[in-house]
Amino acid sequence: MTARDWVRGGTDLFLRQLDTISDGDLDRPTELPGWSRRHVVAHVHFNAEALLRLVSWAATGVEARMYASPEQRAAEIEEGAAWSPGMLRSAVSESAAELEKAFAELSADTWRNEVVTAQGRTVPASEVPWMRAREVMIHTVDLRTGVSFEDLPGDFTTTLLADVVRRRSAAGEGPALAAWLTGRSSTPAALGPWL
Repeated sequence: MTARDWVRGGTDLFLRQLDTISDGDLDRPTELPGWSRRHVVAHVHFNAEALLRLVSWAATGVEARMYASPEQRAAEIEEGAAWSPGMLRSAVSESAAELEKAFAELSADTWRNEVVTAQGRTVPASEVPWMRAREVMIHTVDLRTGVSFEDLPGDFTTTLLADVVRRRSAAGEGPALAAWLTGRSSTPAALGPWL
C-alpha cells in the first residue's frame, strides 16, 4: 500500500470509530495525557488544515507554514475541543475530504516541491501523505474505542516503526531505544515525546 492508501484507510477507520462514540462520551480521556476525545478529534481536524497549507505551498510556491507557532497550534486544539459535538464531527470529516481532494489535484512534479514540517524539517511534498497517515492511524488508537496497533495494517506499522527508530536515533535516543526494543531496559518511560 502507499501512504495515500493509508491516509484513506486511516481516515475511514478514524471516522467510523468516531461514529461509535456518543456525544457525551467525547469528554472521556484518551491515550494522551490531558486530552479528551474532543481534543483528539480537534487535533485531527486542525492537522488536516495544517497539511492543506503545505499542499498549497507545494502547489503555488507561496510559503504557508503548518502553524504560526506551537502556541497557535495548542490554542486551536483547545478552541476546537470546546465546539459542539456536531460542529466537531462535521469539521473533522470535511477537512479530511478537502485534504484528500488537494492530494488528488497535485501533479507528479508538484509532489517533489519542498515544504517545511512543524518540526522544522524540509521535506518533499510527497512526505505529506505519510505525515497524515500517521496522524489518522495513531489517533484512532488514542480514541480508546477498542482499536489497537494490532488492528492497523502490518505494512503501515512496519513503516511507522522504522520512522520512529530513525527519528529517535537522529535525536540521540538510539542507545536507549535499542536497549528498550531488545528488552534490556527496565525504564520504557525514559523515552521522551516522539512528535
